[in-house]
Amino acid sequence: MAKGPEAFRTISEAAEELDVPQHVLRFWETRFSFIRPMKRAGGRRFYRPQDIAVLQGVRRLLHEEGYTIKGVQKLHKEHGVRRFLDAGGGGTEGLLADEAGAGMPTAPGRRDALLAVRRRLIEAKADLDAALHRDGEKA
Repeated sequence: MAKGPEAFRTISEAAEELDVPQHVLRFWETRFSFIRPMKRAGGRRFYRPQDIAVLQGVRRLLHEEGYTIKGVQKLHKEHGVRRFLDAGGGGTEGLLADEAGAGMPTAPGRRDALLAVRRRLIEAKADLDAALHRDGEKA
């Protein structure tokens, strides 16, 4: 039975969905500070839907657009996680649009403003997740 779009993915499921080997995902975690899946007891990784969206963007930049690892790191430094969501191929755009406009009448321009706020919130959450992860490693 297939998992729903909001379900967490194991590393094997994420690797299959992204069409990359598991060791590549582990390697990317060492090179990109913004890739931080949840880890359970024993170090078992669980990728959230937003993690998958970011990984799709990283994969596209590296494998399809020809960026180097340093180039992707520079993009993250200059543009944040938003650049990876944009590069992911549009899958997150639909998610953002659906969630931002769900059940709300949209005045002209309101939907775009809501989408912009949603993107900034996603970036802030990713930054907080990374900071919490770093603090957890120090403890």
